[in-house]
Amino acid sequence: MKNLSATVKMLRKQYNLTQEELSLKSGVGLRFVRDLEQGKVTLRLDKVNQLLDLFSYEMVAVSKSDT
Repeated sequence: MKNLSATVKMLRKQYNLTQEELSLKSGVGLRFVRDLEQGKVTLRLDKVNQLLDLFSYEMVAVSKSDT
């Protein structure tokens, strides 16, 4: 989860967005953005992907044999 949190925060800063702006542009709540960046371990995957879509990213399940 730390990698996801760090990636989202890095992308947000790279695009010069505040957490509030990211929330508005991606259509998720501000609290969700804050929870995600703080590494909350129980988040809805559909909302994670909704936010990541803004940056042309997607979170998917990968077989352990593929890693």
